[in-house]
Amino acid sequence: MEPKTLDHVALWVADRDPITDFAVQRLGMHVVDQTDAFTLVGSDARRGKLTLFTAEGPRERGLLKHVALRVSSLEDALGDLEGVEVEQPREGEAYFDVAEGLRLGLVEAPTDVEYDLDHAALFSATPEDTARAYEQLGFRLAAPSASGAPRVEVGAAHVEFHPGEPGDPEKPLLNHLAVLVDSADQHIAEANELGIEIDNVVDAANTLAVFVWGPERVRVEYVEHKPTFSLT
Repeated sequence: MEPKTLDHVALWVADRDPITDFAVQRLGMHVVDQTDAFTLVGSDARRGKLTLFTAEGPRERGLLKHVALRVSSLEDALGDLEGVEVEQPREGEAYFDVAEGLRLGLVEAPTDVEYDLDHAALFSATPEDTARAYEQLGFRLAAPSASGAPRVEVGAAHVEFHPGEPGDPEKPLLNHLAVLVDSADQHIAEANELGIEIDNVVDAANTLAVFVWGPERVRVEYVEHKPTFSLT
């Protein structure tokens, strides 16, 4: 398994509009794509994005602690969050609630693209074991986060694992984590060889993707951009 980057974090939400509006007005993003089923937002279509799928509410946070975006200047980014209650637990980090239990964060670090994905933070019953289990999915073990959480790396982004019981909510907020790959077919074959459970395969207009079940029943998507991929 050879993921290249963290392509997007996908969420189930009852109302896409408030989160979309917040991302566009406050976080330097734009609507990359939109259908009756989902809205895709990001600052660059080929970098880290958020995908909002419409689902029955109310949603439950479940294992999703937060999703953090990377900015070159936290001070400048916070200037666009006037009136939003922000928590700053450490230098260079800020976190805030948006809607439907979604908590976003900003991390100051060198970046080629403002508001690229920095990390997704998940609750785990066994954080260190869960991090090691992600190696089978092609993620690389990385040094702990600034908060001390075990984490794995894909491209320049991370997935962190924080102590906590993820539970088994009927209507979770997290839909899946998606990583970009060169060949979805290759990853279908490798998943079968490794005995990784495949959920489904989706052949869409711009992408080909295979979804597998990762540790603690997190769905991980390996998505290939087709030559027709032309989103901006």
